[in-house]
Amino acid sequence: QVMLRAGAKLDAHRVNQYTLTLRATCPGEDEVEDRLFVWVTAGQELRCDTPFASARGDMVHVMADVAPRTPLYAVLPQPLSGLMVSGGCPQTPEEGFRLWNHDTPLILTRRGLVLAPASGFNPSKDIQTFRLEIKVLDRHGHNCSGVVTVKVLPSHHPRVRFLKLQQDVTVPMGIGPLEVVTQVQASGDNVRYAILTPMAPALFTINERTGLIRSTRQLEGAHALILVRAYNTLCPDDQDSTTLNITVQRTDHEAPSCVPAIFVSQVPETVSIGSTLVTLRCTQPVGTEVGLQYTLEGPPISHSHFRMEGPQLQVNITLDYDSEAMAAVGFQITATIVVTVGGQRLQSTRVPVLVTVTPVNEFTPSCPSVATFTVLETAAFGSTVGFVAGTDRDFPLNNLAYSLEGGPGPAQPFFIDTHTGEIRVVGHLNSQWRKSYRLTVQLMDTRNDLDPVKRLSRLCEVTVRLQAVPHKAPLCSPEVQELWITAVWGSRQSVTRLQCQGSPDGTALAYIITRGNEERRFWMEGNTVFYLPDDLTEPCTFVLLVEVWEGGPSASRRSTVVALVVHVTPRSTPVPPSIIIPHTTLHREPLVITQTEAVWHPPAWFIAVLTISGALLLATLGCMAHRLLRSPVTQHGDLEQGPMAAFCSSYSSRDPAKVFLSKRAMRGSCMTLSTLSHLSTQEQFDGRAQDTRTGRDYLFNSVTGAWHWI
Repeated sequence: QVMLRAGAKLDAHRVNQYTLTLRATCPGEDEVEDRLFVWVTAGQELRCDTPFASARGDMVHVMADVAPRTPLYAVLPQPLSGLMVSGGCPQTPEEGFRLWNHDTPLILTRRGLVLAPASGFNPSKDIQTFRLEIKVLDRHGHNCSGVVTVKVLPSHHPRVRFLKLQQDVTVPMGIGPLEVVTQVQASGDNVRYAILTPMAPALFTINERTGLIRSTRQLEGAHALILVRAYNTLCPDDQDSTTLNITVQRTDHEAPSCVPAIFVSQVPETVSIGSTLVTLRCTQPVGTEVGLQYTLEGPPISHSHFRMEGPQLQVNITLDYDSEAMAAVGFQITATIVVTVGGQRLQSTRVPVLVTVTPVNEFTPSCPSVATFTVLETAAFGSTVGFVAGTDRDFPLNNLAYSLEGGPGPAQPFFIDTHTGEIRVVGHLNSQWRKSYRLTVQLMDTRNDLDPVKRLSRLCEVTVRLQAVPHKAPLCSPEVQELWITAVWGSRQSVTRLQCQGSPDGTALAYIITRGNEERRFWMEGNTVFYLPDDLTEPCTFVLLVEVWEGGPSASRRSTVVALVVHVTPRSTPVPPSIIIPHTTLHREPLVITQTEAVWHPPAWFIAVLTISGALLLATLGCMAHRLLRSPVTQHGDLEQGPMAAFCSSYSSRDPAKVFLSKRAMRGSCMTLSTLSHLSTQEQFDGRAQDTRTGRDYLFNSVTGAWHWI
């Protein structure tokens, strides 16, 4: 026993391995020296999992035919840390795991694994139960214990049985090494074979899986008795035996001797029918007068492709490398030429033949039957146009490399995959510029000949047609806008930014002012409208029509028209704050702009009031004329006034009426404030008033009606 010294402390992080040299001496024997390796690992908490640590314990069900020493149960999921002992004399199970009941064939390893018995379970028809009480102890004295119950269920697999319990085998003398003598077969599952006897096992060997028995050397005249056992590898107790009585028959005849003794060759698939592959030179045994006979043995493909003409092995049919039958045999044909003396099998020589067929590039690639593709002119970069499915009859079939004559470019915006023949779009397509493309695709075969330089190719014409996609008109919101701006001299002003949306592919939109900008007062930059200030002195209104479409200026387009009503006021003329009043209309094609003129039909009572007001206005004008015809107003005196004058004077202090005359500009759609009369240097003004709209003061002549801004 190797014990830890009292007071010793182990630290796996400082020293994790100790090497102890032990010497043992037994009476009457030499001293033995060996080493003991002690590994120290980091400790961990000892814990036994449930249900192992429960009162009932854990249970495992296994079949009776489980292989020997198969792991059945692990006491701890993780290995127990502490002292790991190895080397030296045989050790008891690891100190961490102890089996309290030893009346069980099960094995508990030092790592806490429960294994099946070394000889397997007894193949009984009854259920077998084994109970194991296991205690786990770590180096700190901590421990836990549990119970494992292993139930062994009867196996229902078929028993191993030989069909014949005894066999007699006769072989000719002179049989060579590793030649098949006979074969044994037994029924059952997982069957393996082994030779138990004879006394001279060097004469024969057996394949443990197939049961083929071969000679290990050339057999002379002898007699051998062999006992062969068959057993289930998962349950060695399931076994059976048979006896083989092998007799080597003596003969006084010798087999012919042939050159070459083995024939291996490599021929192209184009070798002509009737060609001789090899001519055997065989010598008859001394003292024989009967001629030699040559026959061909082997799989069916060898009989169909080869024939024997005396000692000559000839080609019977074409060795087609490109056929499925040739590919199925790996392009190698095996056969055996049997040379006998007078047809006696005991006097025969066998010459193995292996012929490898090599490929020859015979066929030129063929163009596909369908060579026309259609693609949308809006196809994105990398979109698939189609596949050029070329064919080649040489094996490997259709093993082609594709290339595009001229390569991709502006005049040929396509690319072809070298391996698959897939044509993709790599450039801009426009059906207005070009309706179709004619591509020249080169098909070249690869790896169809033993010489990789020998390659055949063919040029194929492929047509790609562009399918036009009708463009939809852009959608703008709103389509009618009314805006107010104040002109500022010296810099351009942003009026508005149009919100328009085109197709989902992201094609850029184009904008242009088509009407209402004859005087070049507005400028379009992208989707933004700018006003270019000039010498405008009076408020003015402009009606602009902006056309919006997708594509460049020369593209055939479907467009949308946006109407802008812009009220421009000079900086000196106060106007309401800039307000954008959107007028949203439904989108329709073509856009129709309707101008509505309001017509007012006044009621009868309004006509009566207007008539009375007109009469009062005439009376007022008469009073004013009466005052003017009389003496002028003196600065310090009052005029003598009559009744009419008094009546008229009651209206003299009121503001005169303001008269506005609007004139619509025919080309500029401009609403301007016009002057009603022109100023003469000799004219005199007898009144002053303020315009209620603009707030500006002006002078007026109450007789002539002339007025002038101050």
